[in-house]
Amino acid sequence: MCPASDSQSPTSDENSEFANEAEQLHVGHSIRERRLDKYLHGRFSNLSRSFIQNAIKQGAVKVNGNIAKQSLKLSPGDIIDFTPPEPPSKDILPEDIPLDIIYEDEELIIINKQPGMIVHPARGNRHGTLVNALVFYSDELSTGLGEFRPGIVHRLDKNTTGVMVVTKNDTAQWKIAKQFEHRQIKKTYLAIVHGTPELTADCIDIPLGIHPRFREKYAVRPDSGKESVTFYEVLEPFRGFSLLKLTPKTGRTHQIRVHLTYIKHPIVADDMYGGKLVYQWQLADAEPAVTEPVINRVALHAFSLEFMHPSKNEMMKFEAPLPQDMQNFLNELRKYRTI
Repeated sequence: MCPASDSQSPTSDENSEFANEAEQLHVGHSIRERRLDKYLHGRFSNLSRSFIQNAIKQGAVKVNGNIAKQSLKLSPGDIIDFTPPEPPSKDILPEDIPLDIIYEDEELIIINKQPGMIVHPARGNRHGTLVNALVFYSDELSTGLGEFRPGIVHRLDKNTTGVMVVTKNDTAQWKIAKQFEHRQIKKTYLAIVHGTPELTADCIDIPLGIHPRFREKYAVRPDSGKESVTFYEVLEPFRGFSLLKLTPKTGRTHQIRVHLTYIKHPIVADDMYGGKLVYQWQLADAEPAVTEPVINRVALHAFSLEFMHPSKNEMMKFEAPLPQDMQNFLNELRKYRTI
């Protein structure tokens, strides 16, 4: 039986970054004859094309186990291993990147993180991160989780959108971090998944750990994994898909993504864990056509965050509206796949 729902630890958020680790990409069936450098630039939009081309020249990219040239034409099923080089400097460069700020006071900044944004600088991602934007925006940021991470108390993956809390001083950071540690902070996510779970609401309670072969991935590990608990509820079922509300009790890396794959309902476009790209012609049951996918990133959104304010001693709840790409996907599902 699953324990009562609460939330996550600050140092191992469900969507923690793996930008400083090797990335493994699986080329989808819709990709044919696309150059390697152009494909990687599309997948890592925060990296410049010249950075990616230089990384390829340095041997940081392998295709099917072999060092590749940037002009290599990819085929469906190819496996790409990309290990971005370390940034040349430890300086955090302030960058004038727009922030979607939900709320701000003397201690906190509540951000609605946009898709495609890495939280903090790491190997191969020195520019364009949330931290670069925060350092430009504010001179008051807490120490954070460590080097490269001023203001950061918890994290969201690059392709996950939604609510994040940033702290302006170390006292606020400590108080918020304690709430994470004691599972007093409640996070709610929204995800669009393949299929519809048999139960309209349930608890997934299965230990997770590092994948035995791919260290950037996580997997179900019943014997050696750590306790991992996710509650879900089906909000809206469709033919072939469903919109879920998810409340993780624990905060293991990639927890929601791995748990949903475990129950055979992976998140749409989550190719690391079995999710597939979806096209409008598929939803409409039409003839195949050369088009962009309805959504080209993991369809996961941190919808709400609820915690005790560090000085006001009152519970505060913040919500971020569904991002436009997920809303467009839902609109297409309601148009073509209503039950």
